[in-house]
Amino acid sequence: MTAEWVSLFSGGKDSSWALYRALEEGLNVTRLLTVHPSDDSYMYHVPATDLAALAAESTGIELVEVHPGDLEATDADDSGAQGDAELEPLEAALSELQSDIDLAGVTAGAIESEFQTDRIQAMCDRLGIDLFAPLWQEDPRELGDAMLSAGFEITIIQVAAHGLDESWLGRTLDADALDELEALNERYGVHILGEGGEFETLVTDGPHMDRPIELEYETEWEGTHGRLRITDAYLG
Repeated sequence: MTAEWVSLFSGGKDSSWALYRALEEGLNVTRLLTVHPSDDSYMYHVPATDLAALAAESTGIELVEVHPGDLEATDADDSGAQGDAELEPLEAALSELQSDIDLAGVTAGAIESEFQTDRIQAMCDRLGIDLFAPLWQEDPRELGDAMLSAGFEITIIQVAAHGLDESWLGRTLDADALDELEALNERYGVHILGEGGEFETLVTDGPHMDRPIELEYETEWEGTHGRLRITDAYLG
């Protein structure tokens, strides 16, 4: 029996790219695993994780969902201790999966965050499994271009950075948007792919998906940041 992989998955572009690259490499990905924080988080993508179920249905891969509740990140004094604590429910879920399957490893979508990657690598070491992180230390613009070339359709669902106004909410991350983000990176230091939380995304279609995700939404803007409030979502 071929050992199985679990893709750490939020529905955003980075975790979706890690999943896509794993499938392209022939890894036997049999589970997507989504952590649903009820509030802020140091380790996990927060907005619209409920839509991961639609993405999983479109990819045809079983979804494992972890609901850790409020991770109390807003009140954290020690970011390192907070990151370690937030990892515990994920590690527990993977450990439980190990009793059911021959778990080879996990995929992760971090690009530059040592905070996240170091902790995920340490978790993998404790569990005796591998980490597949195909975005790690790659050039952000080249990654963005590769996603578009592969056929990813990416919607910006949240923004929180100087230079990103309400017009970015609901915008498609295309080549023109990447050009503008490059300029914002030079002017304000905005990460081209939003790695620092400057913006969050949802992949609505891609080569690994059988059907696109259709969205209906309203925008919520609070002066310097905002998000989409999804009113309906379904597979097209």
